[in-house]
Amino acid sequence: MKEWNKKSALWMLLYAVLYAVGTAIVCVTGAITPVLFVCYQITAGILLSGIIIYAFRKVKAPGVATCLGLAMILLLLLIQDAVAWHVIPVIIITVLAEAVRAVFKYNWTGDVIATVIMTFSSFGYYGQIWFNRDYTYECAVEEMPAGYADGLMTASPAWSLIIVIAIGAVLSVMISNVTAKLFKIDR
Repeated sequence: MKEWNKKSALWMLLYAVLYAVGTAIVCVTGAITPVLFVCYQITAGILLSGIIIYAFRKVKAPGVATCLGLAMILLLLLIQDAVAWHVIPVIIITVLAEAVRAVFKYNWTGDVIATVIMTFSSFGYYGQIWFNRDYTYECAVEEMPAGYADGLMTASPAWSLIIVIAIGAVLSVMISNVTAKLFKIDR
């Protein structure tokens, strides 16, 4: 098991920054079209999984998910969006990912499962589409171009949540495996 040291801590800082930037990019894609807003989890699976699995495999010790979760919370603070609806899911997801990694003793399977979990870090942000629809609609009317709010509601029927989660999780596993192969990460 690779433990924490100065070198791994510096690398983790880089992974945390990449994770926060990747998450910001995922969030920005939602402004392009309502369909991409609905598909946040799919985009997160594609853009974040490689960063997360690489970080998990580089440091096979507790605290990696916590560093990534803290980066997400710092991002939310920077964009002045650190409300309970966003921060609480990040904390829960981070704790769950840390627990999974520990239970699986920091092996490949646990890291892949934890990677899938960590791709959900922005769920509090986009999950409101299904769990707080009136608020989401009001915000979209205020902040987005005309027609965006109606398009968002049309593109997000209740059943779409299950499909978005499933596709996002499958893509996360696939990207984790591709990353391992490309960067010769031990499994």
